[in-house]
Amino acid sequence: MLALKIPKNKADFIRRILLKHSLIDLDFKIKRSDEYVYIPILKKPDNEVLREYDKDFEVVYQSFDAYRKRPTSLKGYLKDVVEQDVILEIKKSFDIIGDVVILEIPEDLESLKYKIADAALKFTKRKSVYRKSSEIKGVMRTRTLEHLAGEDQSETLHTEYGSRLLLDVRKVYFSPRLATERERIVEQVSDGEVIVDLFAGVGPFSVNIARQKTVEIYAVDINPHAIYYLKRNMKLNKMKGMIIPVLGDAHQFLSEKDVNADRIIMNLPGTACKYLEEAINSLKVGGTLHYYEFSSDYQNPIKRIKEASRKRDVTILNKRKVKSSSPGTWHMGIDACIN
Repeated sequence: MLALKIPKNKADFIRRILLKHSLIDLDFKIKRSDEYVYIPILKKPDNEVLREYDKDFEVVYQSFDAYRKRPTSLKGYLKDVVEQDVILEIKKSFDIIGDVVILEIPEDLESLKYKIADAALKFTKRKSVYRKSSEIKGVMRTRTLEHLAGEDQSETLHTEYGSRLLLDVRKVYFSPRLATERERIVEQVSDGEVIVDLFAGVGPFSVNIARQKTVEIYAVDINPHAIYYLKRNMKLNKMKGMIIPVLGDAHQFLSEKDVNADRIIMNLPGTACKYLEEAINSLKVGGTLHYYEFSSDYQNPIKRIKEASRKRDVTILNKRKVKSSSPGTWHMGIDACIN
């Protein structure tokens, strides 16, 4: 292929001129000998480009080693493994938590699961790849994960909006897809508030808030692993506010603890409705409720809030689809002021 043969002492200067005019063939490696440098070119330079230096190079034919190009997307890594529409489905259920990748692989691709996992490992450059083997289940809100590639290390350190969150993906529930929602709540909080974070998990809501606001937060969860990591995360992050970890059932906490809260967070969309009336009773007049529910429309969760509030006035401050849950069903978020 075409090349410029250039003395070594002139090579760097001429290379820059060639780059400026997009004449170097970047798919191939520059070759060097003791006296000369050979630069692969796409075409012979025009007289105007290097007319002052035409005595410093010679156009020759030379063989070059090609660069081995790495794919720049998961699609690139999987293009020879599965069909395009399948790749899109895999990407939709692709979660990265710290150094851990969690995939949802359809059963009909069982025979390809290790190839898919290996592609995900190379693409993300993380350390571990797991596959969802069950739905989220039980009061602990955990799911079974099958290790497919990389290290079998399920404890990881995840970062979002400046907060560091240590967790074990096999022992606790955590969704990186709610990062924007958590930050949206942080922006509404004022210094001096008393907050109850029901179903707090490892503390993504609580830590994000207490790191930025001078508040008092009761972070409640029934999973002892979640509370363990919550306490670790309190030490990992520099806090402005105070978090009080509470291991136990939300019913018990709301009935036994006399809290007059400015704000209550209820991010348990499957069953938070069971605790709604007790939570509202723990809100002070004018307090804010952040309630989450799986629903196909806004009417159902809003109706639940109003019914649970009984004679108290309810003002809906915001309603939104946080993320898709299943076809026709959304993880809904409702912000309400309870007067």
